[in-house]
Amino acid sequence: MTSTRCAVCKYFRRRCPSDCVFAPYFPANNPQKFTCVHRIYGASNIGKLIEELPVQLRADAVESLYYEAKCRIRDPVYGCVGIISLLHQQIHIAQSQLAKAQAEIAFLDANVTVAETMLASSGSLGQQNGIDHSLDHPSNPWFY
Repeated sequence: MTSTRCAVCKYFRRRCPSDCVFAPYFPANNPQKFTCVHRIYGASNIGKLIEELPVQLRADAVESLYYEAKCRIRDPVYGCVGIISLLHQQIHIAQSQLAKAQAEIAFLDANVTVAETMLASSGSLGQQNGIDHSLDHPSNPWFY
């Protein structure tokens, strides 16, 4: 028998055996963890689940049960699915904003490329298409 009882054995006011399946995952200094999980899943179901799992997966399973139970207590209808849905929505919004920004960058980049091509192909800024472009040159004092 261990010197201190785990949170489960304290909750049920019983002795904690040395081979208590709950002791490694529900320590005595964190009783709210068991209380939360017990409210949603029940002690018997938690015990069965822990015993059926390989030892290396038990700690992660208990943490997952605890997280899901906290979410279910906060939001009885959706639980952690509500959080997951909200995160998916935020990802979708961020992806839309990213696509919009990338399209705008591509559009502006294409406009700059077209303008540079037009300037390079014009050669001199003299007479082109019947329009006198000599006033458009930065050396002209009237050019703004």
